[in-house]
Amino acid sequence: MSDSVSKINTIVTREYLQTQVENQYFERKGLGEKDIKPIKIAEELIGMLNADGGTLAFGVSDSGEIEDLNSLGGKLDDYRKLVFNFIHPACNIELEEVTIDGKLVFLFHVEQELERIFRTRENEKVYLRVHDSNRLLDLDRIKKLEYDKSIRRFEDETVKDFEIEDFDNDLLNEYKEKVNYKGDILDLLVLKYLATKKGGVYQFKNASALLFSKDPEKYIPSASVRYIRYEGTEALTGVNHNVVKDERFENNIPRLISHLKAFLKASFKDYYFLDMETGRFNKVPEYPEEAWLEGIVNALCHRSYNVHGNAIYIKHFDDRLEISNSGPLPAQVTIDNIKTERFARNPRVARVLEDMGYVRQLNEGVSRIYESMEKSMLSIPEYKEGNSTVYLILRNKISGHSKTIHDSVIEKIEKNWKVYNETQRNIFHYLFLNHKATIDELVKFTNININTIRGYLNKFIEDGVLIRLSEKQRDVNALYVFKKH
Repeated sequence: MSDSVSKINTIVTREYLQTQVENQYFERKGLGEKDIKPIKIAEELIGMLNADGGTLAFGVSDSGEIEDLNSLGGKLDDYRKLVFNFIHPACNIELEEVTIDGKLVFLFHVEQELERIFRTRENEKVYLRVHDSNRLLDLDRIKKLEYDKSIRRFEDETVKDFEIEDFDNDLLNEYKEKVNYKGDILDLLVLKYLATKKGGVYQFKNASALLFSKDPEKYIPSASVRYIRYEGTEALTGVNHNVVKDERFENNIPRLISHLKAFLKASFKDYYFLDMETGRFNKVPEYPEEAWLEGIVNALCHRSYNVHGNAIYIKHFDDRLEISNSGPLPAQVTIDNIKTERFARNPRVARVLEDMGYVRQLNEGVSRIYESMEKSMLSIPEYKEGNSTVYLILRNKISGHSKTIHDSVIEKIEKNWKVYNETQRNIFHYLFLNHKATIDELVKFTNININTIRGYLNKFIEDGVLIRLSEKQRDVNALYVFKKH
């Protein structure tokens, strides 16, 4: 990794400035843009203050070109003073002036505020950064923002009697390397507002324990994840108890993500899906990794850790996966706008996970859950809220699929696909969508007469592709399915 150009945020290298995708924590402003007046930059900074903090690089174009702010001449001081002239109340924004190839660039380092709301000094406008854009809030959303901020305090509270020996040193060093930091690791935690240091004594915050302790539950009860596999589509009790696996995962959040990723990849099955255009059988997972992994990461980031006694649950049924975490949705976020809104309940946790690369773009996680389910031709994800808990439900459409399609069936269909006519292909299409079919259902689906369909079905049975599930010779309700063995 190249050397940092910043002493305040060591992850900011020249490459970062030029290539990092703008997101919740990073914004570029070039000299050629229309919105570079001091007040416009102040509005962007207000959005970051009210959200999760971040870095605004002034003097770097959208294309990544390093420009020279010295070209502003006498106007340059207006940008140096904009934090004082346009933002109130007084805020924690540090201006760092750096020189790259002899060109002056301003780095505005914004520390997110846990309690206060920031406004423009002149007209009291309130902005909030969401993803890579700045939003002007109305009075109702300002009230909701005030409520949201009040629920963020837990991760910033000091852990009582934290023992340094409890840190996962390998993980801390990985973090140090990721953010390009050269000093003492504990000082990095102070720099990232994960700890404080007074008189040479460190005090560590809840966020530090969640992120880097070998056993967070020692300090924060229920900082764990529980996986339960049910046989069937309902959770039954008593003599009908149908839990076939019950695993508890206890570790810091980065390790939890890694362990759960490996465990669930091994727990989910693969299925075959027939591509109607090519006639090829493509292997598809029970659920796309991008969807369930993002769902778990979001739960770990946004759960209310101050609500003790309620771990994150991953409930795995035959037809769906349910991920639940304690705490209601933030006031800015509703079930209806969850794809576009964002407000991190634990912003310091979220920021570290993004810095470490555990997710590419944490702030786009929900949208990616929807996109990956759609690409896999699965049901739309469902979010529900109840009993102070948020539920994400991922449904599969292939759990009822023949789980043991015989290799010989796949080989025959792929080999003869170009020979099959449109009706024969549609018969296969219906069977793959519905897993079984009567002859009447196939007649309606293909709009072809019954004698033709019966002839095709008999030929497929003769070829060893399908089987007929009925002992009666003329059973109109006989089911046709793919051969399984």
